[in-house]
Amino acid sequence: MSHSTQPGRWDGPWYRVRTEHFEAAFLPNSGEDLESVDNIDVFVDLKDGSRWSATIITLGQVEAIMARWAESGEALGGRYFWCSDGLIVRDPGISNMIQVLTGLIESDEFTQILHRLDV
Repeated sequence: MSHSTQPGRWDGPWYRVRTEHFEAAFLPNSGEDLESVDNIDVFVDLKDGSRWSATIITLGQVEAIMARWAESGEALGGRYFWCSDGLIVRDPGISNMIQVLTGLIESDEFTQILHRLDV
């Protein structure tokens, strides 16, 4: 897997990372530690001009949400988790998420997993 990400840059509330394959725009919470991010929306622009989106969330965050829902009664008492453009990753952090996105492109799985926006 290629690890050619350049350092990211802030663009208003967006944190943008450009790689050889894409540019990803993450929307972290104000003041959030970028390497602790465990639930975030991302928009990805590929070199071919197509635009994609996902909510990237860690397995640990899914477990925490489901436990909270078990108490509140949401989602059948926390018995399931669902989101339309969800991508569950094992480890937190923008750098890990960039590695996952890069791996998905390199393995030709990207377009099967993320949601295309420009169709």
